[in-house]
Amino acid sequence: MRYIYLLIVLCCFSCNNERTLFLPEIENTEITEVLDVSPAYLFYDETQPDSTLLNRKNLISTTNWLVNVDKRLTLEQAIPKITLMQNKKRNAKMHKNEAAKNYFTCNTTDISNLGFIEFTDVYFINESYNTYKVEQPLNEFGNKIIAEVNSLNDINLSIDSTTSDIKKTNLNQLVNAIYMLCESKEITDATLILNLSKGLTFQDYISIKSTLLNLKAEKTSISKKEFIF
Repeated sequence: MRYIYLLIVLCCFSCNNERTLFLPEIENTEITEVLDVSPAYLFYDETQPDSTLLNRKNLISTTNWLVNVDKRLTLEQAIPKITLMQNKKRNAKMHKNEAAKNYFTCNTTDISNLGFIEFTDVYFINESYNTYKVEQPLNEFGNKIIAEVNSLNDINLSIDSTTSDIKKTNLNQLVNAIYMLCESKEITDATLILNLSKGLTFQDYISIKSTLLNLKAEKTSISKKEFIF
């Protein structure tokens, strides 16, 4: 019933404002229920200079946030607005709830209903990892597997950005390619870093995040810093 209600809210909001929001699609997710929520909407709007329209007037900082992002937006368009919302909650000085989390709302095809991907602790860095690392301690991430994503069919994996380690793959093979790269170098403890093209659509981004939920390598973690270049 909660999901039906949310769908009605989305439809009514769209109709009243003559806008349609197309949620990104995923095949499955472990999170199918979120309580105590308030929504934000990031619309694809060709009448805006950056084709992006943000509505966040209903956000309450002490609740879990459901961020509904139109899948047609690029990361270049969507990430600044998402960062704006994140900072609002992180910098709240009053009525702060440390347990409140942030989720992206998705259409989950295997259950024909809504699903959610948490991004509470993700920090978006608006530069390439290759530029960022020059200014940061080289051991910040320990052993590093860098996934440079130019498109879903053009993903380069490398260890510490050394060209001799580069393995080209696509989204369907991404998880297996990470396993193989780890095994080939006998890495026992590594951090996967996403270095994402700003031209990726939000659908592409969510597809990557959903795929990485299947990464079960015990000693491979995913960095909370995501780089947009």
